[in-house]
Amino acid sequence: MTALRRPHENLDHVTDWVFDLDNTLYPRECNLFAQIDTLITNYVMEVTRLDFAKARALQKDYYRDFGTTLNGLMHKHNIDPDHFLDTVHAIDYSPVDPHPDLVEAIACLPGRKFILTNGDTGHARSVLRRLGGDHLFEHVHDIRAMTFVPKPHKKAYDGFFANHGIDPSRAIMFDDLEKNLVVPHEQGMVTVQVVASEDFSHEQVEAWELGRSTGPHVHHVTSDLAGFLRNLP
Repeated sequence: MTALRRPHENLDHVTDWVFDLDNTLYPRECNLFAQIDTLITNYVMEVTRLDFAKARALQKDYYRDFGTTLNGLMHKHNIDPDHFLDTVHAIDYSPVDPHPDLVEAIACLPGRKFILTNGDTGHARSVLRRLGGDHLFEHVHDIRAMTFVPKPHKKAYDGFFANHGIDPSRAIMFDDLEKNLVVPHEQGMVTVQVVASEDFSHEQVEAWELGRSTGPHVHHVTSDLAGFLRNLP
């Protein structure tokens, strides 16, 4: 499924291709992030001494309001971000299957390719190795490079643009969360929301995480990233 939100005759002007990682380069349906989500809940329980239900509610509140649960925990509980990242990324990556069609589609894109992720570089590289695409990207701009100020905050994007000499008017952003596409749109990027299949649901995923925006900041929506890249406007 691909829907056009704002007309673009083509994407010939794009020279920099920017991809989120989690639930974007791999399908949400493989439930890799569910493992991370569970470890985050455990971490919040340990830090706050709350029971599971209250810790989980707080985790999702921080995720919604601060961009990441990590950012909320840093602001409210002064935790060590490196310890948090090492803990929540101690997962089994085998649910991510090799995806040669996606790897080929990204490899064929003209210009530079980047990952812009609220996770860390080690996690990103583990995912890319499973996909078969560890060689594709010029750079992984991770949460440490953002100085722990995550998407959707403008500072996260400004630092990325500056560090890599990116002209937003010649770039495109792919992300599963529509709120992470607001600033890219405002800065002149083309935006693509990568969504799960319409019938997907999971007890660990809030409704807002699966929301498909009809707002002007989302120009394209697709549930098939490889197909979208093979058939660019």
